[in-house]
Order: sequence, then C-alpha cells, then structure tokens
Amino acid sequence: MATITMDTLEKTYPGAAEPAVKGISLDIADGELIVLVGPSGCGKSTLLRMVAGLETITSGTLRIGERVVNRLEPADRDIAMVFQNYALYPHMTVYNNLAYGLKNRRFPKAEIERRVQEAARILEIDAFLGRKPRQLSGGQRQRVAMGRAIVREPAAFLFDEPLSNLDAKLRVQMRVEIRRLQRRLRTTSLYVTHDQLEALTLADRLVVLNAGQVEQIGTPSVVYDRPETLFVATFIGSPSMNLVPTDFVRSHANGHMPPLSDRADIIGIRPDSLLLAEPPEPATPLPATLELFEPAGDVSHLYLRLETLPEPLTARVQGRPSLEEGAPLTLWVRHGEFHPFEKETGRRVE
Repeated sequence: MATITMDTLEKTYPGAAEPAVKGISLDIADGELIVLVGPSGCGKSTLLRMVAGLETITSGTLRIGERVVNRLEPADRDIAMVFQNYALYPHMTVYNNLAYGLKNRRFPKAEIERRVQEAARILEIDAFLGRKPRQLSGGQRQRVAMGRAIVREPAAFLFDEPLSNLDAKLRVQMRVEIRRLQRRLRTTSLYVTHDQLEALTLADRLVVLNAGQVEQIGTPSVVYDRPETLFVATFIGSPSMNLVPTDFVRSHANGHMPPLSDRADIIGIRPDSLLLAEPPEPATPLPATLELFEPAGDVSHLYLRLETLPEPLTARVQGRPSLEEGAPLTLWVRHGEFHPFEKETGRRVE
C-alpha cells in the first residue's frame, strides 16, 4: 500500500483554451478511499488517468509512495485500474483473465495459483473460474475485473466509473461489495463517479470537482452538511438544495431569523430541512402554496410556490401527509439549517 500525493497537477491539451485540470493538490493517505465526483467534463477522469499514467502531466508533481512517477510508464507505477467496460479478454476463461497479467510478469505458477484462488474466494467467483466472460452477468464480470486488479496486489486501486454499465439494483450491490472489499484489503483507492449517491456511500473523503478545479474536499457528511460553494450545495444532495434570496426570507421571517453575515445574499435550504410543523427549537416560517404532491415510497416530495420567487421549492417529507394541491401552507426551517452564500463569489459566508 502507499500514499498518493498530487502537487498542483495541471493538464492542458494541445490547442485547448483552458486546462482540463487546473493545479489540483491532494494528499491521499495509505489505505484511504477517495472519490472524485463532479459533472461530465469536470476533469475527474482526466485526473485519474494522469495518476494511472494514461495521460501525460503538463505540470506539477505526482508521487505514489515516495516515488515521483510523472514520467513512469503505467506498468511501473504499481497501480491497478478497474474500468467501466470491464476490459476482459472474451476468449479467455475467468481464471486466465485473472492470471494473464501475472503470467506476463513471469510469476511462478504456484504464486499465480495462490493469488487467483485468493481473489476468487474474496469475490465469491470460485464457481466461475472455468467460464468465459460472455457466460457471466454484468455484476459477475465486474467482480472479475476487480479480481484482476486484486491479484496484482498493487499499491493503489484506480476505479473509473466501474458501475456505470450496471442496472440500479446491481449498482447498489456492487457499491456494498466494493466498500466491503476496500475495507478488508485497506488498499489506497481513487474512485471516479458522476453519481453523487455512489460518492456519498463509498468515500472516506470526497473531492468535488467543477471545471477542472477542486470545489471542496471533505468527508461525505461534512460536504453534505456544510457545502462551501453554491456549486457543491446544488450538486450534492437529491433533490437538489433550494436557493432563496436572503431578503425574501427576511421579509417573511416575522423576526424569527438567525444572525447572518451582511454578505449573505442567498440562503440554501435542503429539501429535508423544510418542515410541515413548527419545531420546538428556533425556526423561520415560510408561507407557500403546494403546487405538486409526489409520493416516492416512504417519503414524499412537495413542490411549492413562494409568492414572487420564479422557481418552486422542493420539500422532502416522511410518509404521505394529507395535503391538497393548490392549498396554502406554512413551512418551517430550523435556524441551524440555513446555508448562507455570497452571490458574487459563490462561496459560503457566516
């Protein structure tokens, strides 16, 4: 196992007006699972490929362990990569897919057997070792792809959106599998996804990227509970965070308003922070009209119109309350659940 250290990494493609990756610095601890998350085109896969050696580094320094690896070939970096398309050899059995890289490195037969059998046992694919990839389900193929990485016993795992080709049920199962596996092996891991739920459930720490640069780094709970920018506030969380002008909230607060910085132009409110009943702790009322009621299993989504605001607000409430579309109602927000931002900079203020 090893640490991964990125020091102001930058990637500029020939002819590009701006860098795809803009001076990113990040320290990944030994055994830590870091998830890079962000929208398409934000630079997360480019950054992962720079670590893998599949993209050249324009500037900055990359270390894996104590070694500077900027100019090392991928095979010399002691990493293993898991791709979204599995990248299995269709003409080979599962056993030979797992063993192929070790055979190329001229490992002894006994060591190859030990590693393949151990990986198969860990991933519960022992029964499939004699099959070809076409005889496996998508989830089984992804396990084989992970097994091929495990047999390498690398310093670090790199995952490039490995679950994006699976259906929703399998994605949930494989998320659990990957997290269980990483905790068991304690291998340093860098994982790329655009799926925020995947990111929140897998990561020791999240790195939220936007337009080639870091918006925020932190544990999933910190990033969710205390977003540092408007981008993070609206990207992380589903349904997305509501954004309301501070002046509008003040005009309806009836004196029930927490102290906020004069620079706070916008207040962010999580959908599950909008309450139908006044809580015992200090809270601010917001009068609204129920525009649409949407049952969603054990929760309901309420789409609410607030007077002059152009966009409706979304509330996420437990159960299926008895409410009529078109009816007025009052929502409450605890003072501790306001997220104040400055519009000009897009950054959080207190």
